[in-house]
Amino acid sequence: MAKTEAGGTRVDAVWLSLQSDILAGRLRPGERLKFPPLSKRFGLSPSVIREALNRLADQGLVRMQPHQGFQVTPLSAVDLRELVEVRVHVETEVFRRAIEHGDLRWETNIVATHHMLARTPEKDPDDPARTNEAWDEAHSAFHRALLLGCTNKRLLDLATRLRQEFKLYRHLSDSLGDDSERDPAGEHKQLADAAIARDGASAVEQLAAHIAAPADRLLRLAAAGKLPLDTALSGDGIGPSA
Repeated sequence: MAKTEAGGTRVDAVWLSLQSDILAGRLRPGERLKFPPLSKRFGLSPSVIREALNRLADQGLVRMQPHQGFQVTPLSAVDLRELVEVRVHVETEVFRRAIEHGDLRWETNIVATHHMLARTPEKDPDDPARTNEAWDEAHSAFHRALLLGCTNKRLLDLATRLRQEFKLYRHLSDSLGDDSERDPAGEHKQLADAAIARDGASAVEQLAAHIAAPADRLLRLAAAGKLPLDTALSGDGIGPSA
């Protein structure tokens, strides 16, 4: 396949560009992704666009609708509850195994990625209403580092996919401004400290609460009619025991 000037494939370029647009909110949940305008935008054939969209579908960022084509994955309270429930169960188990099996290299990676995260501004310097993409990358790297000590690759891959799918909801929560009830930077430090101390029980409890917090916020706002989420299952939130 032909290469771009950056050295990646044309599919890679489209995939990364659309992924950035989705996670930054430039493409909204539920928005249709039609081949003609995308082909025109990138100057590429529909087959290249389709391959990039299939990659995004594998990440859970877009969905293929029969007879309708692709769309950015819609958000709903029902989906959010189900996603967080599964993510908490899977990711805490992966974290527990990482703490049990992780070596010195694993510990060093946690320290390094946490330092990068703590030193990177969370808000975009040019647009304080948006999350800084460098911070978002550092945030993903830190959470990935916490889990890399797990020796079960299938579990690790599943946790990574669930985390990727959750990004749509986390970015929605971030777009609402800071949550006065939380200290995410403090939560990240506690996670790193618990991992290095091999305090599995505390680490798992903290990670469950950390995952559930932005979801709880969205569900509370949906229940109050302040967010366009399906509120059929709104009410009490998720909580760290989900």
